[in-house]
Amino acid sequence: MDEIDQAQSNNEDFQAFALKLNQRKREPGNYTGVWCLDCDEVIPEKRRQAVPGCRRCIDCQETFEMEAA
Repeated sequence: MDEIDQAQSNNEDFQAFALKLNQRKREPGNYTGVWCLDCDEVIPEKRRQAVPGCRRCIDCQETFEMEAA
């Protein structure tokens, strides 16, 4: 991979990070839907029952918590 390809890859990574960060700032505080805010997949029924008001599926929540730490 040459320098231009590396720069492009870095730029794409940064843009993806910035978009995700911006989305998190716009998250509704009272979200109660069945769709994950990050991946748009259905949040399993058992998770919604165990964690009322959850906004993410288990995988996305784990990622969110790891990035926040």
